[in-house]
Amino acid sequence: MVDLARVLTANGKQYYAGKPISIQECQKFGLSRYLPSPELIKAVNLAIFLEKRPLLLKGEPGCGKTTLAQSVAHELGLPYEPWYIKSTTRARDGLYTYDAVGRLHDAQLSRVEKASNSKVENLDNYIKFGSLGRAFKNEQRTVVLIDEIDKADIDFPNDLLRELDEQKFTIEEKGEEVQANYPPIVFVTSNDEKDLPDAFLRRCLFYYIQFPYSQLSNIVESHFPNSSPKLIEAAVKRFSELRQKVEKSKAGKKVSTSELLDWFAVLRQFPEDEILKQLEGEIPFPEVLLKKWEDHLRYLKYEA
Repeated sequence: MVDLARVLTANGKQYYAGKPISIQECQKFGLSRYLPSPELIKAVNLAIFLEKRPLLLKGEPGCGKTTLAQSVAHELGLPYEPWYIKSTTRARDGLYTYDAVGRLHDAQLSRVEKASNSKVENLDNYIKFGSLGRAFKNEQRTVVLIDEIDKADIDFPNDLLRELDEQKFTIEEKGEEVQANYPPIVFVTSNDEKDLPDAFLRRCLFYYIQFPYSQLSNIVESHFPNSSPKLIEAAVKRFSELRQKVEKSKAGKKVSTSELLDWFAVLRQFPEDEILKQLEGEIPFPEVLLKKWEDHLRYLKYEA
């Protein structure tokens, strides 16, 4: 495999190694432990090297798309700016917002009280930078997460093309241009709820995060160190069987790694021999894993 770390170092850039975060650091900084695959590490380093190309991450909910950006920012010691997209989000919201109503209110108040309107005259008092805007203005490279881009209007991705390409934007109310001090490392996540425009896709790197069956034991162990290997193996085996049943039926909600971790946190509170015996038969505490009544009927009553 090509050594991207060497290429990045030679070009004076940082590289991501996917180092596990300690339990202490997770607790201190409110992070989740993340174990990326070598292929995903390569995709991240390509995004770091190419600078102006966001890394578009797809995969089912709960596969770790959002956690990756936090992990990269923590390992590289860079600022982290998350931008959580809603159905009402506009592209400009990530750059800046202008409080026209607040300015009008202050102007009326200053006239009534016959006070100085110096605050009103300074537009900076009413401009608030968004996640991408702050990243452009930062004095060091910043990790930006644009989370669940497919929740927004279909025009949203195309409305960001110029800013991502040229690494600058204009504050229309002031006629002022903001140029990025350093190109941010941008991660874009999508749950595939909508097709993204070709013009946007052309500007992205792409990686699909597969469900990490082969890494499940390591993931559980990394979150719950010193747990019984026997219990981890039995829980992961039962969890994988349940998930594969859902995949085969092509119906129901697939259980994710976050639900596996919640489930294991419950299992380990009980005597090991008791839980191991239960895992051989029915699934204990199914309410942690199965979130629809139809799934309870389908995978427990009829197929247990």
